[in-house]
Amino acid sequence: MKRIVLMGNPNIGKSAVFSRLTGADVIISNYPGTTVDFSRGRACLQGELVELIDAPGTYSLEPTSRAEEVAFEVLGWADLVINVVDATNLERNLYLTLQLLEKNKPMIVALNMWDEAERSGITIDTKGLERLLQVPVVTTVALTGEGINGLVNRLKDASTPTETKVHSEEEMWMEIGRLTREIQKVTHRHPTAWDKLSQATIKPLTGTPIALMVIFATFWVVRFIGEGLISNLFEPLFELYRPLAMSISNWLGPGLLHDLLIGGLIDGEIDYIQSMGVLTTGIYVPLGMVLPYIVGFYLALALLEDSGYLPRMATLSDNVFHRLGMHGHAIVPLFLGLGCNVPGALSTRALETKKQRFISATLLGLAVPCTAKSAMIFGVLGPYGLSYVASVFATLAVIYVAVGLLLNKVVRGVSPEIFLEIPPYRRPNIFMVLKKTWMRIKWFLSEAIPFLFLGVLMVNVLYATGVIEWMGIVFAPLMEGWLGIPGEAVAVLLVGFFRKDLAVGMLLPLGLDPRQLVIATTVLSLYFPCVATFAVMIKELGIRDTMKSIAVMVATALLVGGAMRFALLG
Repeated sequence: MKRIVLMGNPNIGKSAVFSRLTGADVIISNYPGTTVDFSRGRACLQGELVELIDAPGTYSLEPTSRAEEVAFEVLGWADLVINVVDATNLERNLYLTLQLLEKNKPMIVALNMWDEAERSGITIDTKGLERLLQVPVVTTVALTGEGINGLVNRLKDASTPTETKVHSEEEMWMEIGRLTREIQKVTHRHPTAWDKLSQATIKPLTGTPIALMVIFATFWVVRFIGEGLISNLFEPLFELYRPLAMSISNWLGPGLLHDLLIGGLIDGEIDYIQSMGVLTTGIYVPLGMVLPYIVGFYLALALLEDSGYLPRMATLSDNVFHRLGMHGHAIVPLFLGLGCNVPGALSTRALETKKQRFISATLLGLAVPCTAKSAMIFGVLGPYGLSYVASVFATLAVIYVAVGLLLNKVVRGVSPEIFLEIPPYRRPNIFMVLKKTWMRIKWFLSEAIPFLFLGVLMVNVLYATGVIEWMGIVFAPLMEGWLGIPGEAVAVLLVGFFRKDLAVGMLLPLGLDPRQLVIATTVLSLYFPCVATFAVMIKELGIRDTMKSIAVMVATALLVGGAMRFALLG
């Protein structure tokens, strides 16, 4: 089967062209030995079944990151190359184009964002460019589908130049300058409202409050979607499932198998949170609790990506994150983690190096409270005054920065600079947004859900075998002597492994005063990620690095909890 590989710079609409060419049957894969994603799909083009591969975005074939290395390796699979070029930034994109021509593979150039080039006063002589490059050139607007049929119809014309010459970098840029002078004209135009907004969102003085408003609005949308799906779809579905689960419970009868599959009954009934069975909690946690927010987050993420805002947020926050051993792209795991840690942990794979991914995942599990947990912190501490609520979140923020600074010093590895092209703002296409969201949800269902299920099973085995009860007895003196909170809080920490927001609520019956509640909620946030995040961390970091990350969390929780105990309780 012929393989067609799409190559191009990041943020130029390459994936949108890919989505237009493929149907819904798309697979998102990790390149072997990496956490770098690329997409594969099949399509019948001109009566021939072909495989299309959307390579990671790259600026050149001289890799400077793992993603660019993967793009170069994927190029080797190609029988035909579609080079997607940003028509609004022709000079920068032609560097990759000329390098691709030197590989002597049949190629066609898709000048994407053609509509935005016209609005920007950019005129390109496509016939002249085709003559100079000696390969077909087609104009496209991937978001609307304009020009995609023309691209498909000209695939048969894809060719290699009759003469190719390997250029030095200096010669390459001289050739690019000659090409653009000959075939491109740029007419002056006055800045539009969109241009002014684009500048405002990058400058720190105006960009920071805009970013905060975007984050707040996104959280509201995600929570609205997640809670709406839970109340209107998933809870009714699990109520329909309840009689079947109770039938299985009655059939099994008391015993170890019942404890593993169904868990404990609460007042003779199944409680999907507290029963801790594989067929109850094990199904409900990933599907009934996590998936609804995953849907909301991936939909919001697709909107932010396709609008062109995420590169601006990354640029705005780059200086801060670089001091913490990452770079501006780390805003995405933080941003997603504030809603739900699971998609935040999944998104750490967008960071290029092992060091960056380790620091990002560790800080996420350590000091980034999800929306549900944040709501419970407000509910538990709010009646005593907002100062108590603020003290918890302020402590978490300080820990995020302090531990990040420390990990940047002690964790081996590199944190390379990012070089981002800032794309123009564009109106997201609803079809493309929904397709991208569905592709990511499908990946989550096939790849992440099994790990979440296994995580629930692992903890359930510990419950059924009495290990967790034993841990509660062993660690009770530590809770009372070092943290200043009752030994019964051990059970709360153990429940927090499943669901942090529920665990925060379980602090209320313990009769803690406000200062003890501040200590307990802070420690509860720091000591360990929830089971869903823990499972995803194992998949993304591996068992060894996940254990190192957990060690950092436990040590930080004990140190901070002890310091708060002596500061607040004496």
